[in-house]
Amino acid sequence: MNELTVGDGTALRVEIRPARRKVESQLKQLARIERMVASDPEILRGAPVFKGTRIPVDLVADMLSQGATEDEILEGYPTLDREKIAIAPLYMRAFPRRGRPSRRPWRGKKPSGQRSFPLRGILTTA
Repeated sequence: MNELTVGDGTALRVEIRPARRKVESQLKQLARIERMVASDPEILRGAPVFKGTRIPVDLVADMLSQGATEDEILEGYPTLDREKIAIAPLYMRAFPRRGRPSRRPWRGKKPSGQRSFPLRGILTTA
């Protein structure tokens, strides 16, 4: 605890211990996450994968962001466990993809219109 005293009263009191503990805890968690992920140019061109697998971390993070449940992911990738699934979004936030992000100008926009065509001229009976 740091204090700045002015005259006979306390003017400012800054408690850094809780913030420091939180940062230290998160750094330990990040180090543990890094140990669970590998990046090798011989495996998927160096994309980060869970150690011992060829499952990209960003794939799992994307699946979670699109609404997939842990059970659905485990069904498709039984070599993963719940802990690895939980760290995928954390890893991607800490180590974002390099390079230019993909542009999807149509994302989030409504279709501009719909067209329908009669099938009478296409279908013929023999």
